[in-house]
Amino acid sequence: MSSFASKTSALRHRDFAFYLCARFFGTVAVQMQSVAVGWQVYSLTGDALDLGLIGLAQFLPFVPLVLIAGQMADRFDRRRIIMLCYAVEMLCGLSLIGFTVTGLDIVWPVFAVMTLYGSARAFMMPSSQAIVINLVRTETFGNAVALSSSSFQLAVIIGPALGGLLYLAGPLTVYTTASVLLGLSALLMLSMRGFPRRTNRREPMRWDTVLDGLRFVRSRPTVFGAISLDLFAVLFGGATALLPAYASEILHVGPIGLGLLRTAPGAGAALTAVLLAFAPISRHVGRWMFGGVAVFGAAIIALGLSTNFPLSLLALFLLGAGDMVSVYIRHLLVQLETPDAIRGRVSAVNSVFIGASNELGEFESGLTAAWFGLVPAIIVGGAVTLAVAMVWMHVFPELRTMDRFPHPAAEPSLSEKGNNFKPRTRSGKPRRR
Repeated sequence: MSSFASKTSALRHRDFAFYLCARFFGTVAVQMQSVAVGWQVYSLTGDALDLGLIGLAQFLPFVPLVLIAGQMADRFDRRRIIMLCYAVEMLCGLSLIGFTVTGLDIVWPVFAVMTLYGSARAFMMPSSQAIVINLVRTETFGNAVALSSSSFQLAVIIGPALGGLLYLAGPLTVYTTASVLLGLSALLMLSMRGFPRRTNRREPMRWDTVLDGLRFVRSRPTVFGAISLDLFAVLFGGATALLPAYASEILHVGPIGLGLLRTAPGAGAALTAVLLAFAPISRHVGRWMFGGVAVFGAAIIALGLSTNFPLSLLALFLLGAGDMVSVYIRHLLVQLETPDAIRGRVSAVNSVFIGASNELGEFESGLTAAWFGLVPAIIVGGAVTLAVAMVWMHVFPELRTMDRFPHPAAEPSLSEKGNNFKPRTRSGKPRRR
């Protein structure tokens, strides 16, 4: 087998290829829509806090829904869950079309649509994270993760740039294109002929079993350290939410410039993902992860200090590259450590951390920008991100010194002797072996 063929071996699995296409089109649509929503809202209000409220509206549904969504991902067909979520996101795009056609002059309806979008995302993320390992053989899983990350970041590159370009024809054009792409994503998921492997035992839908994902994560110091590092690092480094204000007030560029700024992190992440696909990280995993977070934080500080458009693009490019290293390691670590029987619930916990770091981080950035000013908010966020990385290196030495990825977890590992995680009975006591 040629070197290129071996590096794209996961694409030989038909269902994985369909999933990859669906995720690509869906991500392009969401990124386009995000550019249009941010620019439209900021044009209406001129208030950076409203940019943060867009993120908060998407995050609020996560708390009550995502852990339940993880349980559903372990009980039902993950493919169909993802398909339904794309359909709901398409409904959100159609709603934005309706608001635009009727002449939107207030922003609360947009926040309501973003709340519905956040609900769909809450249900999609656990299934989306847990399904990849079901679609490929174990030996091609690392390749599948790299390809999935590469296609995602390529979509993050194309989406904002295309959204900014199409916005010249008005937000209606952006929302219509996004809705069509989301509908295509739903059809692709529906066309997958295989079914993800599921555990033969379906645990009852109880709050106790919903919390199994939290117990499992807490029992694995490396997993808990990796996802909590991402939470707090990105929580204070949500500078990308402020890009509409940054583009307008600091760089004095229009929607096309904003689209390019939103594209730059994806470009950095995509290039890094391609490099990881052809030269995957196999040694010094912990050092690479903390190094990626450090680059992420330093790039945010550089962005805050910049008043030059090319320099800002470079800072955002490095921001995406550093983040991609962290994301790649965290995703492999979490999925390899987790048995499939609870992979949905553990992915739900990971999704809570991701949602908090992204959407809640956007709200935090908008709030601090309203309090202290745009530039100080960005710089302080980057400095806190660096501080978090240094603290986590001391709090989680197992993660800092990790050399190699673990072997894939087998189902019996849930109850193996010495494992701190134990399935619970209806009474809440550890299940007897």
